[in-house]
Amino acid sequence: MADRVVVVTGPGRVELRTEPQAPVPDGGFRVETLFSGVSAGTELSYVKGTNPYLRATWDAGLGLFRPGAPSTPYPVTRLGYMQVARVTHSRTPGVTEGQVGAMAYGHRTGHLADPLVDRFVPLPPDLDPMLGVYLAHMGPICANGLLHAAADAHGPAVRDLGDGVRGRRVAVTGAGVVALLTALFAVRHGAASVVVLDPTPARRAVAEALGLETLDPDAADPATVLKTRWAHGPGDRGADVVFQCRGQASALRLALRLLRPQGTVIDLAFYQGGADEVRFGEEFHHNGLTLRCAQIGRVPRGLAPAWDRDRLSGETVDLLRAYGGLISANLISAVVPFDEAPALLTDLARRRRREIQVILSG
Repeated sequence: MADRVVVVTGPGRVELRTEPQAPVPDGGFRVETLFSGVSAGTELSYVKGTNPYLRATWDAGLGLFRPGAPSTPYPVTRLGYMQVARVTHSRTPGVTEGQVGAMAYGHRTGHLADPLVDRFVPLPPDLDPMLGVYLAHMGPICANGLLHAAADAHGPAVRDLGDGVRGRRVAVTGAGVVALLTALFAVRHGAASVVVLDPTPARRAVAEALGLETLDPDAADPATVLKTRWAHGPGDRGADVVFQCRGQASALRLALRLLRPQGTVIDLAFYQGGADEVRFGEEFHHNGLTLRCAQIGRVPRGLAPAWDRDRLSGETVDLLRAYGGLISANLISAVVPFDEAPALLTDLARRRRREIQVILSG
């Protein structure tokens, strides 16, 4: 028996390789992949050759990229983090054969798992298994954005995800998967207003189908529009918090312009180039703004261990139960056979094909 694995051998070069299956050791378990979601940001950075891990050494101790051998050189053999799998063999009491769960092990048709290393998030029986692609990693990324907004407002005294958005005016820049799930989290947790800004009409249409209000940032100046609408007091207009979910400097510049004085941008974007369009001497300086990166590798300081990846997955289950039908109908734009993954990823990287959420199946 063998597994098929998606491998990036160089910029623009993606292929399928076959790997023999090793026996399941004591304490381990094996899964077969049912669905594998494609992340159009992180994954395509390896296909495009723009990921910083491809050109520098990541010094985890110092938290610095430094000159040296790439930390993740080609070939990249572990690509993707949105898998749904069925357990086929288990030699650990914590996982049952036949059980379906969400994991993050990359695009491959099967995986030999170590429960001390690999998270296995059981899918509730009432949840569409395809939606499980959001449960282990992508959903927690978005939930962690709200958690950072909550910590920004309340420090370590955070009670729930709504603490950063409840009753507040919220803008979301971008309308990809991260942005749309984050916007839905904000609506579910009581935001007074949520507006999604994206220049692509098709993406705005998806946001609207999810029940979200949108603005075209290339039409009338959205900062003027929202600051005219969102008045808190004299000289105090704009969004309380902006979730910046588009990996472009122009989007970050827009996010800063949308904020009220002393407001906060919660940044979930992955920037792969420079930031020449960001003007820190303008609104950032004159309005006393805060820019806070929400990265899934850590929750806000002071909130662990009460808030961990499992708790964020639990918040994602609640979101999917509330909006699962809308997400299935509108956010998932294509389901593609696993064997077509190399052509799909290459087409997405070269912009020959545009999708919001593609899922590999079979």
